[in-house]
This record gives sequence, structure tokens and C-alpha cells, in this order.
Amino acid sequence: MRIGIFGGTFDPVHNAHLFLAEAARLMERLDRVLFVPANNQQYRERSQISAEHRCAMILGAIAGNPAFGLDDSDVIDGATGFTADLLPRIAQRYPGATLTFIIGADSLVNTPWVRFDEVLEGLERFLIAPRADVRTDALGRVLEALPARLRERVSTLNLPEIPVSSSVIRGLLSQGRSVRYLVPDAVWNYIAEHHLYGYDGQA
Repeated sequence: MRIGIFGGTFDPVHNAHLFLAEAARLMERLDRVLFVPANNQQYRERSQISAEHRCAMILGAIAGNPAFGLDDSDVIDGATGFTADLLPRIAQRYPGATLTFIIGADSLVNTPWVRFDEVLEGLERFLIAPRADVRTDALGRVLEALPARLRERVSTLNLPEIPVSSSVIRGLLSQGRSVRYLVPDAVWNYIAEHHLYGYDGQA
């Protein structure tokens, strides 16, 4: 089985996340894509809401796609927040599977990765989604620092740059504005019901 691991804070999960996960699944012929929300310890931007809320929204967002799943390996007790420690946990849950990591270019360039060589050693592929706010030369510098044998496992997905981000969505919500159609309906309803991100209106 070929499994894609889509890591991020998902604060909140939105439609561009779903588009990226499905595109990666089809382009790389993955059997399954796991959404793996990050804990708050090592990430460049701490999530504004709990892992419980983020996981609930992911479950609502992916309910219509049987090839998607949620994995809580990085938010359960004992998780360190380092991808190098996360991958063995997932490999233990899915023995015999080959793993492909999916991430936005901003996460790779703007976050200092610890034991990146070790991360790549545990993967079949490392896929980068383009972001309009990430310069090509900045991404190139990160990749050039890798040994050639590991660099071969890394590739950039041929996808359009979608100018939707969790930070934009949080900003709109904090102003009391609707984000319907930027997020799946299940996520929009959940945010409104629980008054997340400062939103106090109605769905």
C-alpha cells in the first residue's frame, strides 16, 4: 500500500488542503492520504485552537472521500512534534506500507527542519506543493543542501498556486465575516457552532 502523509496544523482545514491531497493522490497513485495534524511544540506557528477541534473539522471535511483518513499520531501523548519521530509511529500503524510526505513549500522554507535527512530516509517520496509567497530560489537552497541520493526523492507538484491559507481564513473569521466556500460546509458549520477563531455569527 502506498500512503500519503499530509502534515500541517490545519488551523482550520480548508478547500485548498483537500484539493492538494486529492491531486497528490491521483498524480502519485497513492492508495490513501492521511491528514496528520501537528502538535504545537515544534511548529513555526502555534495553532489557535485545540487538536480536538482541528481533528473534528478534518473528519467532517474528509467524510466524502473514502481515500482520505485522519491520523492522530502527532497529537497523542508522547508525540514530540518532530517529523523524524512521527514517521516511525505511522510506519508501525501501517506495516509494509510505503510512505510519501506531502507539504506546502512555505512549511519547508519557513520552518527549520530537524533531522531532515532522517525524514527523507524513511520516505519513498517527499512532495512539495507550490506557494505564491515562496520564492523558487529559497526553495532551491533548501534542496541543494541535501545529499544527491536524498534529493532524488523530493519533487514539486505541478499544481496551480492557490491563494487560500488558514491565516486568511482566521483573519476573516476574526472580523465576523463568512468563510463559506473557502472551507467545506462541515467545517464552516463546526466553526459557527463552536464560535471558533472569534467568529460569533451564524452559519
